[in-house]
Amino acid sequence: MRYDIRRLFGTADGYSDAGSPLRRRLRLLTPSERLEEARAFLDLYCRENGQTKAHFQRRWSEIRAELSASGYYRHTPEELGFGARIAWRNHGRCIGRLFWESLEVFDCRHLTEPPDIAARMIDHMRDALGDGRIRAMISVFAPVEANRLPAHVESAQITQYAGYRLPDGQVVGDRQNVEATRVALSLGWTPPSEPGMFDMLPFAIRDREDRRSIHSLPPDTWREVTIVHPTHCAVGDLGLRWYAVPCVSNMILTIGGIDYPCAPFNGFYMATEIASRDLADYKRYDLLPKIAGAIGVAPNDAVDPFWRDAALTELNRSVLHSFRSAGVTIIDHHAASSQFMDFHRREQSAGRRVAADWRWIVPPQASSMTDVFHLRMRNFHPVPNYYSGRATDGWRLMPFYGDRYRSRLSMDLDRVRRRWKLWKRMPW
Repeated sequence: MRYDIRRLFGTADGYSDAGSPLRRRLRLLTPSERLEEARAFLDLYCRENGQTKAHFQRRWSEIRAELSASGYYRHTPEELGFGARIAWRNHGRCIGRLFWESLEVFDCRHLTEPPDIAARMIDHMRDALGDGRIRAMISVFAPVEANRLPAHVESAQITQYAGYRLPDGQVVGDRQNVEATRVALSLGWTPPSEPGMFDMLPFAIRDREDRRSIHSLPPDTWREVTIVHPTHCAVGDLGLRWYAVPCVSNMILTIGGIDYPCAPFNGFYMATEIASRDLADYKRYDLLPKIAGAIGVAPNDAVDPFWRDAALTELNRSVLHSFRSAGVTIIDHHAASSQFMDFHRREQSAGRRVAADWRWIVPPQASSMTDVFHLRMRNFHPVPNYYSGRATDGWRLMPFYGDRYRSRLSMDLDRVRRRWKLWKRMPW
């Protein structure tokens, strides 16, 4: 008798995803944990949307029945939109959460094939860019249904620049994307005849059988801003540029115990993200020595130990000036810090604690001159939320009950349960 190894160790359709990179990133929830997250989310949804107790009971009965039958339940469009916005409100690594209620949520769960997903992302990028006044948007595709993995975008961002490793070991372009560039080339992407520092990569999608395909954005769906300095013309001579819309595409959205691996979202840039990190980090473009030379500062620690500080400030000034001159939405780190403080005050006024990761919220430029530097923060990883993988930040995610009045005994029991869950999930 012949045995099909895929049938023996695979899923119902004969395909095994045990070695799937996505499978290894997903959170591992027990049925009771999934049930708890579903109930906590439904309770939050009903409280913040003024739903009646009867609505809660009816919907909770439906959810329990679906989870019992299949280990999965389907969110209504209203629940999906609410959950995506709350996930942004809860995400401790984002400084720009003041506008969480304005996030435009597009329900794309009916699109399951890579060509359809790619077509939707083309429309997403075109609409988000508009005339330069960038709209915060998210397109949510099919979730994980019990053990079935959906198609998802593998690329870290929809728009990102190539990195070419030369035979002598040097890298042209973005050092972070050397591997993504190698994969794109192996899948048939044709780069420009003369590889440059800012060649736009196609984005990669993995289908339900884990097969990769690459898709390029039409020219009218993305826009680049040329980086110039308001007074130092030599900065413009360096030929620097950056794309207008940052669309994160490899984070997993989790709502009420259900994971959405394909939920690309975009906001707009804070200047330090481009200047202090993308263009300045030595693992990225490492351009500070060239910027120093362009502004007339010697990039020499022995001559001037503060040359990096001067170059970094002028690079931030260049990025901010260039985006504003081009009419593309951007914000400086001082304004972003003030907006986060406004968000913090609003959340406290509403009786909610703010989850925040100090290392991500505090800007990398002039940190102590911003209000957030002096703010005590704690990231308690509430759900709904976005996460990168279960081994990095996903294993910490769980419902947070500290925003409501509870007895001392209930709080102590919750603390014990939380620590027990973390111990079980810890990647030993």
